[in-house]
Amino acid sequence: QVQLVESGGGSVQAGGSLRLSCAASGRIFSINAMGWDRQAPGKQRELVARITSRGRPNYADSVKGRFTISRDNAKNTVYLQMDSLKPEDTADYYCYVNSGSGLYERNDWGQGTQVTVSS
Repeated sequence: QVQLVESGGGSVQAGGSLRLSCAASGRIFSINAMGWDRQAPGKQRELVARITSRGRPNYADSVKGRFTISRDNAKNTVYLQMDSLKPEDTADYYCYVNSGSGLYERNDWGQGTQVTVSS
């Protein structure tokens, strides 16, 4: 099993910043991509950012230039630095990890951490 523990959510005013962290533990043979998804009330879950095992990031258009994803492979941890936050960034944010290979490849998501941005 893979356990993902998220932290760093909270409430902030528009224009503010938050930093999310997610630490992976458990039976992990190798971690490939890591990332974050989010789901706003009444909306479908959407991809926010991904980062490959070599550190190459990609972002949803809605967060480009404002969010920065990074990872610490030694700690099996992924971060999301969120700057210039907007009310439309309000959502539950879920950590994502792709690990293993072949028949043992798997995708896991954390329990979510809430981010609220007020105007």
